[in-house]
Amino acid sequence: MIAAAALALAGCASKGTPTSHYDFGPLPAAAPAGSASGVGPVIVADVTGPAALDSERMHYRLLYADARQQRPYAYNQWTSTPLQLLTQRFKTRLSQAGVQVLSTTDAAASATVLRVEVEEFAQNFDTATSSQGVVRVRASVFRNHKLVDQKTFSSSAAAPSADAAGGARALADASDAVAAGLLTWLAALPPSA
Repeated sequence: MIAAAALALAGCASKGTPTSHYDFGPLPAAAPAGSASGVGPVIVADVTGPAALDSERMHYRLLYADARQQRPYAYNQWTSTPLQLLTQRFKTRLSQAGVQVLSTTDAAASATVLRVEVEEFAQNFDTATSSQGVVRVRASVFRNHKLVDQKTFSSSAAAPSADAAGGARALADASDAVAAGLLTWLAALPPSA
């Protein structure tokens, strides 16, 4: 009787909707728009941002109901935190464009350091069937521990579907657009001395 009860409880525990995991997907075949010429080696620091982005939970906002309330998807999550996904994507996209990307442990006194802070990373629903992935970051470039320049980058992309999969795709596309903007900006900065 105890064994039967244990089997019944085990059956209940194993039922339920499986969790889906998302990342930004494979890199687009083409390098980001913009030229890497004139961009020397860059130390890309880990992306920082709000505490809510330091979790694998996927969130969305219903702008038409309550724009101030962030809601979690019940059975969907990121493979790692959005901050980690953005760090890796920015490093990879810059490298794909020909920039020598260094880690903070490779620091040299005269190296260029890129710091990125996320201001917004969200799937926003305008209606029940239409959403946008929105990414906004503030980027700062330092040389010899001095601020060289700072700029805000923002991009949005329409989600192909009104669910977590569509949001993941839209946020990946918006992140790639921000990476392209970072590359163009880095190339326009004066070269390090």
